[in-house]
Amino acid sequence: MKPAPFDLTRLRGLRSRLLSAVCAASVLGMAGCSIGPDYVRPSVVVPAAYKETAGTPDTSSGAISTRAGKLATAPAQATPGWTHATPADNEARGAWWTRFGDPQLNTLETRVSVSNQTIQKAVAQLQEARAMVESAHAAYLPTIGAGASASSLHDSDNVIGHQQTAGKTFGDYDVALDASWEPDLWGRIAHENDAARAGAQASAADLESVRLGVHAELAVDYFNLRGLDASKQLLDQTIADYRQTLDLTKSRFAVGVSSQADVTQAETQLQATEAQDIDLGVARAQYEHAIATLTGVPASTFSLPPAAADFTPPTIPVGLPSELLQRRPDIAAAERRVAAANDQIGIAESAFFPDLVLSATGGIESSTLTNWLTAPSRMWAVGPALVGTLFDGGRRRAMTEKAQAQYDASAADYRQTVLTAFQEVEDNLASLRILQQEASKQDEAVASAQKTLQLELDQYRIGTVGYLEVVTAQSTALANERTAVDLERRQMDASVLLVKALGGTW
Repeated sequence: MKPAPFDLTRLRGLRSRLLSAVCAASVLGMAGCSIGPDYVRPSVVVPAAYKETAGTPDTSSGAISTRAGKLATAPAQATPGWTHATPADNEARGAWWTRFGDPQLNTLETRVSVSNQTIQKAVAQLQEARAMVESAHAAYLPTIGAGASASSLHDSDNVIGHQQTAGKTFGDYDVALDASWEPDLWGRIAHENDAARAGAQASAADLESVRLGVHAELAVDYFNLRGLDASKQLLDQTIADYRQTLDLTKSRFAVGVSSQADVTQAETQLQATEAQDIDLGVARAQYEHAIATLTGVPASTFSLPPAAADFTPPTIPVGLPSELLQRRPDIAAAERRVAAANDQIGIAESAFFPDLVLSATGGIESSTLTNWLTAPSRMWAVGPALVGTLFDGGRRRAMTEKAQAQYDASAADYRQTVLTAFQEVEDNLASLRILQQEASKQDEAVASAQKTLQLELDQYRIGTVGYLEVVTAQSTALANERTAVDLERRQMDASVLLVKALGGTW
């Protein structure tokens, strides 16, 4: 009797029914139980106001006056109704460096986001984390595969029990579709997805933290370099003044009014100051090379000509301490890692329950190609499998305890990150306040030193004092002027570091 022709329509119908069954089970599985603790953000102590903003010198404006500007701060008391903030690390921080009003700095900062390799690495890590999210989400869906095989088998003549096939050669040809799916009965896949999303969010916050840090590092290096330029300008002017004093001493020596010792002292003073002037080149070259690396260009091809900088600290809104939890990207990253660690506990606890796997196979199989595409060649298999571990020597319990310990460590990291953030803000607020007071006194010291130097020079010209008094006055005046320049530079650095400590500006 001739075999009935194979009905492809029936195979397609069988495949559709199998896939429908898998999809129906998928819906039921997604509604399964979720094992593991619910996530609650770790509690942290948030002060009502920054200590350094209370009792500021300028109480009428709520700002700390600096030597060349004002630093805006939050009110001493918290605004009524303030609440604990949630991370907002994806919000744009803006080009905060433009607040410093330096076009050269703005140009350099724009190169950082494009060319800095540390930022590019963080971008790649974020892309990797997002790919992991897609990979974890795929576990919700069934896996469908297709295969085809052809084989030829010759059975042995000497195998007992194979009388019908002994010494014969026969083939096996099959084409099949396989579908398998594991319902998420206990929430393991959901926890894996949540953990992957939290990891991606942490990577996004890490990227913002890297960007903020690199931009701040560039600004600090830039102001340090410009501080050296200001110091060199001061030394150049001082060297010119010392040359005039040396000429005066030589003229007095020529007419017998001054001694040879006065001339050698003047020469020593001039040469020592020239050495200080030259020594600035070492630090300046290093800062220039560091800026080149931060902007993504070889140090050998980068140069930054000397220029004067406006050391005027800008107005920086500080806000409330509760807002710091929103603004700091490292706080957001630490909090997201706590959430991911919490999901790892759920994954570990779900291992105590059995896994259900639904599988289905359908296709055609025959020993010969002549009757391959016929109805009797069709084959299919459908069936669930429930698999669970009965004894593992305490491995699952140990893995759950490990996940719990990792959660506790992540929560501690989060709290420590918050404490460090408050410390950094207070540090830089204190630095600006103290530097303001110091700079004010230093201005007075510079004025007094210049007045003393002028008096000593006038008296030296008329012969009422010796040159040693002039040398002492010159050294004192130069030291005070260099300190004043350094205080201006330190105020700019503290302003940049305050912006970084606040997580940028909005």
